[in-house]
Amino acid sequence: MGVFGKGVLVSVVALWCFSSVVFTEELNHISEAPAVAPSPHHHHHPCTKPPTYPPAKPPVKPPVKPPVKPPTYPPAKPPVKPPVPPPAHPPVLPPVYPPKFNRSFVAVQGMVYCKDCKYAGVDTLLGAKPVKGAVVRLLCKGWKKTVKEATTDEKGYFFLLAPKTVTNYGFRGCVVKLVKSPNPKCSKPSKLNGGDNGGALTPVKDRAKRIILVNDVKYGLFDVGPFSFEPVCPR
Repeated sequence: MGVFGKGVLVSVVALWCFSSVVFTEELNHISEAPAVAPSPHHHHHPCTKPPTYPPAKPPVKPPVKPPVKPPTYPPAKPPVKPPVPPPAHPPVLPPVYPPKFNRSFVAVQGMVYCKDCKYAGVDTLLGAKPVKGAVVRLLCKGWKKTVKEATTDEKGYFFLLAPKTVTNYGFRGCVVKLVKSPNPKCSKPSKLNGGDNGGALTPVKDRAKRIILVNDVKYGLFDVGPFSFEPVCPR
């Protein structure tokens, strides 16, 4: 085919493509949109360009932000105060007195003996015998007369209750002394434990027995003596 023939062929093909394009645009103008979306594998007209689709993009996820934490501040330190020096002199505390419910009345107990002639005039009770019916007397400071008297039993034991005007707070002002003996041959009060002029009262050694109840009244129990009379012995 000569050069002229090739030129005519190219012109014919171009005219055909132009007519097809014009016809296609008129059809698109008449119809609003195609009923079915074109498939990406659809064979297009050789004279038209295939439709251009945007590239598929992966879904955009919002960036993960770290949690917002409140700012950390250093702990507030309390103000440092200088130590308070102790006073130069300790405070003077008032005296502590025993409570009133510890107050009790006074009860006194003791023994009276008659010495053995072997130990007459000696402060000992070796060989001494108890005296039944001996009289003892309780005297307290501030009293001009007898406060209370008691008599010994067959074992030489005596027990007396002081008047309720005397309490355990004032027991140190009280004494007990021998008054008389029923035996004329053993009737002189000896100096043993102060029996002749008055012996001091001391709380009983057993703490569990220091408080007794007499007719539902609380008494502090005190010991005195033991006392003795001097015997009249043959020469």
